[in-house]
Amino acid sequence: MASVQAKIALRILQLRPFNWAKGSLAEQRSRLEALSRFFRTPKDVSMSELSANGVQAALFDVANSKPGIVLYLHGGAYVVGSVTSHRKFLARLAKACQMKVLAIDYRLAPEHPFPAALQDALAAYQWLFSQGYDPSNIVIAGDSAGGGLAIAALISLRDGKLPLPACAVCISPWVNLSGTEKKSNNNHDPMLNPEILEVYSRYYTGQADASNPLISPIFADLEGLPPILIQAGTNEILLSQIEEFYEKARKASVEITLDLWQGMFHVFQIIPILPETKLSLKKIANFIWDKISPNP
Repeated sequence: MASVQAKIALRILQLRPFNWAKGSLAEQRSRLEALSRFFRTPKDVSMSELSANGVQAALFDVANSKPGIVLYLHGGAYVVGSVTSHRKFLARLAKACQMKVLAIDYRLAPEHPFPAALQDALAAYQWLFSQGYDPSNIVIAGDSAGGGLAIAALISLRDGKLPLPACAVCISPWVNLSGTEKKSNNNHDPMLNPEILEVYSRYYTGQADASNPLISPIFADLEGLPPILIQAGTNEILLSQIEEFYEKARKASVEITLDLWQGMFHVFQIIPILPETKLSLKKIANFIWDKISPNP
């Protein structure tokens, strides 16, 4: 059952001022970045900007961090969102995992439709090799569109016979952009609705087929992928496709865990004051520590 704090947050998010999909794309992008002002950044986490194979990125680090690194792909329906909009969440993730987190500003649609975001994710992953990271110490993670992009990156790496990361963490991943699935919880999820999904899917797919497995991983052959942790709320619109993806991955012998949160909405982890958020980050950290190599 959702906590009192989560129920209050749900109510606030349903208010018009927090409707992120209103106005022009520039206004939407600016609104999301402005909302991040309300959350504090942990003081013991540092952030430095860099370029990872030409992809703008930021490295979040904590003192005495564990070996390994998380490559993080932010959410935002492939159209909005950035390292800036997610920076406080990313800092909390780095602190919870006691690991470095490399977050990238992949190119956004509609200016840069598929496969631009995937190309940037793969470029950043390969950049980590040049920095001395072994695949056994790399985690690919993301939320919403970034969660789907993380899985698409796994598929692309596997098909290209490139080294796979130790594991992946996907928060409320968008794994089906084709619109063919039955959408659940249309009236309960304050973050997404069918109209938003349809419009932003078109922005990202461009001239491509939305059923392309690298756009909608639910249509992919999932055999041979590394361990995956999925966290999702029972009140989110993507629940049905997430559950369908989970079952398909399980049947393909993927080591996959679906961690469902009762009464929670899409990417609730972005809100730091919720007790569910703190627990979910702890569970993510435990999953990662269990999968990565103990050696630097």
